[in-house]
Amino acid sequence: MRLRNLNMTLDYADDLKLFRSRQSKASLVALLALGLLLPVIVPDDFWLSVLVYAGIYAIGAIGLNLLTGFTGQVSLGHAFFVAAGSYTAVILGTQHGQPLLVWLPAAAVVGGIIGAIVGPFALRLRGNYLAVISLGLVFLGQHIANNWDSVTGGPGGTTVIAPVKLGPFDFAALELGGRSYTRYQSFFWLTWGLVALALIVSKNIVRSRPGRAMQAVRDRDVAAEVIGVSLARYKVGAFVISSALAAVCGALFGAFQLFVEPDSFGLFLSIQFIAMIIVGGVGTLFGSVIGAVFVGAVPQLVSRYSDSIPFIAQGAGGEGLTVFQLNQIIFGLLIVLFLVLEPRGLAAVWLRLKAYFRAWPFSY
Repeated sequence: MRLRNLNMTLDYADDLKLFRSRQSKASLVALLALGLLLPVIVPDDFWLSVLVYAGIYAIGAIGLNLLTGFTGQVSLGHAFFVAAGSYTAVILGTQHGQPLLVWLPAAAVVGGIIGAIVGPFALRLRGNYLAVISLGLVFLGQHIANNWDSVTGGPGGTTVIAPVKLGPFDFAALELGGRSYTRYQSFFWLTWGLVALALIVSKNIVRSRPGRAMQAVRDRDVAAEVIGVSLARYKVGAFVISSALAAVCGALFGAFQLFVEPDSFGLFLSIQFIAMIIVGGVGTLFGSVIGAVFVGAVPQLVSRYSDSIPFIAQGAGGEGLTVFQLNQIIFGLLIVLFLVLEPRGLAAVWLRLKAYFRAWPFSY
């Protein structure tokens, strides 16, 4: 009996480890090496910009997956919190010239506060009702952005010139070892460093008591409340964390793009984030990153190669689909196909492949 209890304790301790094996540690080292070398290996600014956008979206997708995948709160209002982060960067970074260590954490705080205000609605609403309420935030946010001219610039948008200097490192034009790096290379390291930080924080939340409580709320909220889980604490807490990460995503988006407009934060952006977690894998953190890379690259690639697509309208008066319409169609198809054919997303495909090769040659 004691041996059995000891084995159970050891298994539980292994589950709590961030890296369970030497292979996972080796994979981490390989990923770090790839992240450091990739901007040097890939000199093309277009492909680097695709990877930077994917990293920015990954931070927001991690936040949405914590809310929807781990807590079961369906939200279509993610674009609202992204917009809040972007305009926080405009106010503090552009208008007041505050450094990166001020406007970026401030964006997270603003997003978290708004999430704390919205979160209590999740206590009374669930499923489709909560989705409709969160969808209303998108239209409310666009109305505010279109009319708050002094901050947002109105429908025409505004420039974002937020300082991205962190101590001696200026990510607008990084210099290391006597070598200068482009803005795209510098932003790659900044963005994916923050993705790694968001993953580590989120992974520790999921592995801890709050993470288990969030998943209990997702699976059976009434049963979770009966055994002592506070629905108010964990539902609102999930909104706070998710909104904070979405706001960080928005702040980085504005700082990298150097320009934001209200139309950038519409329903289509929320659908993009939904597509990311569905394609990547609902309820998996690394699936959020995979989905962001896969889905986040689509608009950039469609825009880049639109001239080669025969049914895309060429010029303002051309016949055919616009790039925006094609992107809408693609995201809709991705959501439908993955929900029908692979509901667990690309993360499940990866786990099956890993299990196959781990068991080879006895796999079948």
